[in-house]
Amino acid sequence: MYTQQDLELLREKGITQDQIDTQLNYFATGFPYLSIVSAASVGKGIMKVGEEDEKVYLDAWQDFLNSGKRVTKFVPASGAASRMFKDLFAFWDADYDVPTTPFEKEFFDKIQQFAFFGSLDETCKDLFAKDIATLCQEGRYKDVVSALLDAGGMEYGSLPKGLLLFHKYPEGNRTPVGEHLTEGTYYAKNKTGEVNVHFTVSAEHKEMFELLVAARKLNYEFKLGATFSVSYSIQKPSTDTIAADMSNQPFRNEDGSLLFRPGGHGALIENLNDIDSDVIFIKNIDNVVPDRLKENEARYKKLLAGILVTMQQRTHAYLNRLESGEATAKELVEMLAFTEDELLISHPRAFASENEMKQYLRRKLDRPFRVCGMVKNQGEPGGGPFIAVNPDGTVSLQILESSQIDKDDPVAMEAFRNGSHFNPVDVVCGVKCNHGNKYNLTKFIDRNTGFISYKSKNGKELKALELPGLWNGAMSDWNTIFVEVPVSTFNPVKTVNDLLRPEHQ
Repeated sequence: MYTQQDLELLREKGITQDQIDTQLNYFATGFPYLSIVSAASVGKGIMKVGEEDEKVYLDAWQDFLNSGKRVTKFVPASGAASRMFKDLFAFWDADYDVPTTPFEKEFFDKIQQFAFFGSLDETCKDLFAKDIATLCQEGRYKDVVSALLDAGGMEYGSLPKGLLLFHKYPEGNRTPVGEHLTEGTYYAKNKTGEVNVHFTVSAEHKEMFELLVAARKLNYEFKLGATFSVSYSIQKPSTDTIAADMSNQPFRNEDGSLLFRPGGHGALIENLNDIDSDVIFIKNIDNVVPDRLKENEARYKKLLAGILVTMQQRTHAYLNRLESGEATAKELVEMLAFTEDELLISHPRAFASENEMKQYLRRKLDRPFRVCGMVKNQGEPGGGPFIAVNPDGTVSLQILESSQIDKDDPVAMEAFRNGSHFNPVDVVCGVKCNHGNKYNLTKFIDRNTGFISYKSKNGKELKALELPGLWNGAMSDWNTIFVEVPVSTFNPVKTVNDLLRPEHQ
C-alpha cells in the first residue's frame, strides 16, 4: 500500500504507519459524538464571582506572581490573515470597480481610521505615484486594494495577523504582537519584572516575527519597566494528518506523493507541552485592545488566574494527604465533595471500597488544571461550555464545538441551541503536579474528539482530518472550571472592518 517514497516521507515527518492507519480508519468510521447532559450556565457549571471573592482571587494571583513561579503567555499566531480580507479579495475579483456592498463602502469611507492607513498611503505613492485620496477620486479603488493585499505591496493578504498594524498610538502604531507584549505586563510580570511570551508561528514567517520583536523590544522594555523573554515554536510536522480521497484511501498529489495537511489548532498541544512554566495563559492573536482598555482585560485575566492557583493549591493539598496514606474517611468525603461541588465532576455509582475511592480521587485530582473565561452569547462563533459524559462514565465540564454534537440527538441539539455562553479562547492553565513536576499534556487528550472536513485539491475532492481541538478534546481530561467574564474582554478581529469598531479605535 505504501511506496518507498511514502515511507521516506513518513520518516521525514516523524509519523508512523500505525498513525496513518488510525487516521484512515477515522475517515471510514467518523468520530463518535459526545453525550451531552446539558449546556453549562451560571449556577450550573459556570461560576459568577462576587465582589468580595474577586478581591481574594486577585490577591491570590499577586501572591503567586511574587512567589517566583514561572508564568507564560501562549499565543497561537501562525494563521494567515487571508480570511480577514475575504471581502476585499471578492471586490478585487468583482466585475465592478466602485465599492458597492455595505462592507466595501464602509472600508473606503473610513479608510483613514485604520492604523495601516499611513503605510498604505506611502505604498500607493511608491507603486502608482499617487496617494489613496487621488486614486479613489480617479475610481482606482482596486489599485488601493492591490497595494494593501498583493505581494508587490504590503502583502497583508498573505501575512499572519500578528504582523499587521491594528491600533494607532502617537509614538507609533502597533501590531497584535506589540499588544500582546504590552498586555503581558498587566498580569504576567513576575517579581523581577520579567514577562514570558511564546508565539506559535509558521516556519515561513518566524524570521519576520523575530525581526519585529527585535526592533521594538527595547522600546517596550524601557517604556513599560519590564524585561521580555520572547520565544517561538512551529507546529510540528509529526502532527500533520493524512488527507483521504472519497473512498477513504490516502489522497495522492499529481506526482503520486501522499498529501498531508496541518492537524488544526489541536496540534498545538505539543507546543504547549514544551513550555516550561507553572501557569500558562492562552489567548488568540487577534483578541487585543488598545492600552486604554487593557486594565479591564487584565482584571479578568488576573481573576481567572487567581481562581486557578487557589483551586490548584487545594487540589495539591488533597493529593499530598492522599499520598501520605493518612487521609481519614471524613477527609475522603471532603475531597469527593470538592470534586463534585467545585470541579463539577459526577461519579456514576457508589464506590465498592475506600481503596477504590482513593484511587478515583487520585485519578481525578492528579491532572492539569484550566480555568476558562465564558462570555454571554452574542452571536459570535466559538466553542460552548457543556456538561458532558466522559469515556470513563464520569460527567464533567467540557468545551465543545458544533461538530462534536449529534444533530440527530434532540437532547443534544436542545442544549446546543439554549447555550447561554461561549468560550472566547480565554484560558489559564496550571500544568504542574503537587511535586512541581510538569505533566505530560499529551496523556490527557481524548483522541476520539477530532473532526473531518471536506476540501479539494487540483479540482479533486478530499477529506481532511483535524486533531482534537486545543481547548476541546486536547484538554478533555483536565480539571476544568468555567467563570463568567464580561463580553468587553472579547474583541476579536475576524474581518478588516472589525478594526473600525470603537474598541479598536
